[in-house]
Order: sequence, then structure tokens, then C-alpha cells
Amino acid sequence: MDAETLQALADRLPRAPVDLAVIVESLPQMLDGMLLTLELTAVALAIGFAASLGLVMLRLSRNPLLWMPVYGFVFFFRGTPLLVQIFLIYYGSGQFRFELMEVGLWAWFRDAYFCAVLTLTLNTAAYTTEILRGAIRAVPHGEVEAARACGMSGALLYRRIILPKAFRFALPAYSNEVVFLFQATSLVSIITLMDLTGVARTLVSKTFDVYEIYITAGLLYLVVTYGILGLFRWVEHRWSGHLREPPGVGKRPPDPLAGIATPT
Repeated sequence: MDAETLQALADRLPRAPVDLAVIVESLPQMLDGMLLTLELTAVALAIGFAASLGLVMLRLSRNPLLWMPVYGFVFFFRGTPLLVQIFLIYYGSGQFRFELMEVGLWAWFRDAYFCAVLTLTLNTAAYTTEILRGAIRAVPHGEVEAARACGMSGALLYRRIILPKAFRFALPAYSNEVVFLFQATSLVSIITLMDLTGVARTLVSKTFDVYEIYITAGLLYLVVTYGILGLFRWVEHRWSGHLREPPGVGKRPPDPLAGIATPT
């Protein structure tokens, strides 16, 4: 629908006790905010997942010089609120403005979008690292030993045996992480980004229709959240196809003598 069609529809809607016209009029702006929310989520998830693959390898190392820094990174970003992390990166970087200018990074850290993506990426990388670490540890030791007996080792062992199995184990927990990150993007509105929550807050300050605006924003979050969960359920169903019996297999054939009385 274009803006004129939405406005014509809003003019015909009742404005009491719930102002439906305000919802229709503000819907295009809220959808624009949802696009930014989805963009932040997708970019942070892509970079964070790629980073977690390297971090989990270091985390599983027996060398303290490798696993201890990763442990400290995960410990900090999992143990502190995301809002505090956003403040540290966005507002705290101004304390090191001259140092950042000398290395040419101040142009990045003065941008709210970059700081939001960086914070969300670091946060999800920490959580994903722990999810993958637990999934890799859950791979049956017998399968790993069987692969080594076949001559697999190193990167080939991880690529063919450990990581595919670990990804299936990690999928339910990772789906929760994706949902949590998507909902956590609402915090970036505090640093002037006009995501869905930021747009809703601006509309409320103009119209004072709190319930109509925030309920609409909540419903949009709800729709996308269950869309994400449905997508992960579909992926999990596809990946677990080899664990399910084909239709008709395992059923006992009907007894031809069923129902016939047997003489004693």
C-alpha cells in the first residue's frame, strides 16, 4: 500500500477507545524501523558467527596462552549487560578520541551504527562461542576415534565429522541466541538509531498514543520472532532426516487372523 491508500484507510477508522487510525498512519515508519532492526541482526549474526568459529578453536586449545584470552572475552561479554557494553563502546570511545584519531579509527567510532553493530557482534560472538564449545564437546568420542582410525585428522576431521555433528547439536540453543539478539537490538535506540523501538518512541512522543504504538511494535517483534523460530524448526527437521524412519517402516503388518476366535 502507498501512503495515500493508508491515509484514506486511516480516515475511515474509529479513534475511540483505541485509535486504530494512528496505528495505520504510523505503520510505514515502523516497518522502516523494522528493516533497520533486521539489518542490524543479520550483520551482527553473520560476523559474530564467523568470529566464533575461530574463537571456539582457541577456546578448546590446551595452551593457556590461547584459551585464557578467549575465556576472559567470553566471561566479560556474557557476564555484563548489553546496555552497559553499548555505553562503553559508544560513549566510552570518546575518552580515547585522540588515540583513535591517530590510528584513523575515530571516524568509525563516532558513528552510532558502527558502534551498535560492533557491540552486538561481540556479544553474540561470546555466546555463540560457548554454544559451539558445548556442542563440540557433546560429539560422541567413539565417532571421533572411528574417524581417526580411517585416517582423518586436523581440519579434515573437524570439517567432515565434528563440526557437522556439533552444528546439529547447537541448533536449538543457537536459535534462542538469534531470537535474543533480535530482541536485544531494541537497546540501540538509546544511541539515536531509529530502529523499530526508536521509531515507536518517537511516535509516542508526538502522538501520546502509548498503547497503540507500543502494542503494534510488540506485535511486529512477535511476528518476526516466531518467523525465526519456524525457520530454525524447518532447518532442524531437514538436518535430522537421517534420524527418522521412512514412512511405513517399522510398522507391524496386520495380522490376518486378527479377530478370529481360536479354539481352546
